Amino acid sequence: MKIALVHDYLYTYGGAERVLEALCEIWPQAPIYTAWVDWRWLKKEKPEWQSWKIIPSWFDKIPFKNFFCSPLRFLAPKIWSSFDFSEFDIVISSSAWYMSKGVSLAKKDKKPLHICYCHTPPRYLYGYPTALNFKRFWWGRLYANIINPFMRYYDFKSSQAIDFFICNSKEVQKRIAKFYRREAKVIYPPILTSQNQSPSTIKKEDYFLMVNRLVQHKNVALAIKTCKKLKFKLKISGTGPEEKNLKKLAGKSDFIEFLGYVNDEKLKELYINCKAVLYLAQEEDFGITPVEAMAFGKPVIALRSGGVVESVIDKKTGLFINELKVKELEKTIRKLEKTTIKAKDCLNQAKKFSKERFKRQIRGFVINGVV
Repeated sequence: MKIALVHDYLYTYGGAERVLEALCEIWPQAPIYTAWVDWRWLKKEKPEWQSWKIIPSWFDKIPFKNFFCSPLRFLAPKIWSSFDFSEFDIVISSSAWYMSKGVSLAKKDKKPLHICYCHTPPRYLYGYPTALNFKRFWWGRLYANIINPFMRYYDFKSSQAIDFFICNSKEVQKRIAKFYRREAKVIYPPILTSQNQSPSTIKKEDYFLMVNRLVQHKNVALAIKTCKKLKFKLKISGTGPEEKNLKKLAGKSDFIEFLGYVNDEKLKELYINCKAVLYLAQEEDFGITPVEAMAFGKPVIALRSGGVVESVIDKKTGLFINELKVKELEKTIRKLEKTTIKAKDCLNQAKKFSKERFKRQIRGFVINGVV
């Protein structure tokens, strides 16, 4: 049985890339087809990926592809149709906004079985907050009004060619049913755990932690404002287009620390030593960070929105806020100090999202469910 893996692109590391890593562990011989790769980033941050057989599309040769990938997203149909999968029995795509599920429409003599692990239908096509909110500009709205109807048609058409959908949450399952009129099986994504962590790295500190991309809909600004007001330490792991604005907001505060990108070992230390994790993303597809926090026995303060409501148990593994206001977050942080959240409860909840469980369910679906 010959398998190919397909992933939107490779230039950042998040929940979708954890899924890809797990798929590569299950099928280490499978080549990885992708729209494009930031080879400098990969060499610096993920050198172990260089052993993978990565096959990028022709788009990979475009100068300044990192910058043009979003404005030129209308080229996605041409990108995915340029691949030939006729030699494979099964294609497993890891798809989100760059629509890698479109490989089902690629021309080929022999059509392999296509299983799509859908992180979400493209957020920008269906009214969900996005990392780069171009619609705040008049030209962004004009561009979207011209391009998005075509892209929605393509997205729907490609979704109908999928043989089986898997998704990362019940939230995304509902979106797939709504926008694609298709059924999807929920298999929660794998998370980072505290397994094999060295005791020497444990040095409990009194700080809150945020782990996410620095984009508007993650609402890092709210956490900065609140922690500055309360004079509580906040450590922020991640990079993104809002980094400059957020650093300006934080100013020279001794309570706010930006860590940039950190590797898994450093991230484990941050989780182990923090007081709690703040996660304020709007309409999140799944939200890996809150589950990772629980895997380290840490409580979560989260916005009651999207896939997070499936993982965090209110008053048992964390607390929810219902409004994106400083007053609301301040009240909830103070409430957490008076609420008993047991590490054991957090750990037990996180077990539902282990990598071993993910790999077992995916392998079982592919081998026993559809073959």
